[in-house]
Amino acid sequence: MQFPLSREAVTRFEYLDEAGSTNDVLVGHATGTDAAGWPHLSTVVTDNQTRGRGRLGRTWLAPTGKSLAISVLLRPLVGAGVGVSTRQGAPLPVDRFGWFPLLAGAAMTIAVRAEVEASLLETASAAGTAVAAPDDGEHPAHEVTLKWPNDVLIDGYKVSGILSELLPDAHGLVIGAGLNLSLDEHDLPTLTSTSLLLVTGRAPEADAVLARYLTELARLTVAFLAADGDPVASGLQATVTGLCGTLGSKVRVQLPGGADLVGVAIALDESGRLIVEDQATGEPQAVAAGDVTHLRY
Repeated sequence: MQFPLSREAVTRFEYLDEAGSTNDVLVGHATGTDAAGWPHLSTVVTDNQTRGRGRLGRTWLAPTGKSLAISVLLRPLVGAGVGVSTRQGAPLPVDRFGWFPLLAGAAMTIAVRAEVEASLLETASAAGTAVAAPDDGEHPAHEVTLKWPNDVLIDGYKVSGILSELLPDAHGLVIGAGLNLSLDEHDLPTLTSTSLLLVTGRAPEADAVLARYLTELARLTVAFLAADGDPVASGLQATVTGLCGTLGSKVRVQLPGGADLVGVAIALDESGRLIVEDQATGEPQAVAAGDVTHLRY
């Protein structure tokens, strides 16, 4: 697989016929003897990942050729003149790294939404029927949203997940993403999963979807770093807020210590934490990490 569009979107692109974990592969390259040859926005991709990992120790498995595992290396620097290559500047403070999973989730949400809209328009055009313009926004045929902190949902079903890993020297991170392309109902890992094929009725062009994701990831990262990692000034907080379907929803958050927090998700703070209004006390609580369930009752 050549992925010509995706190769144009990043500084280095490697497609592997098979990988245990693309995150492990890229972390190894980024910290190995040839680390200088793996610059900011280097990317490793496979459609056959055999030991994929999700958040909270979960596994991410899919039949060969029906999903993508994508890992992107970020070496975030800030300072005057810093652009896509980020060859100069000072390292971004680590306390700002918490925004990158949300940034990646936003990029994937934008890419998936564009693919769903394009597929529906193409299908309607071939059938000679009319559909609402994709930017109408009032009543989309399918709702594509970001679930805090880093899942992408279509109509409430998961199509993509993000897993970020800090490099040992804390001067960079690898953002891993899994994307369900053409899984059918028998391939789905959970009852709450879906794929682009199941939603749109056609198998997506892998390179086109991946290129959209990588382009958006690079664009949002450039803006974030140009603002010295300020999520408000860069517009990142507003972008994520606009895409996040968790906000305004009643949620249950299983906190790292095992306790549950139930309430309405009302906002994201400047650190990217989810603010939940506790239904028991009425007080807002900031959640930095936890397993979120959208309650449908």
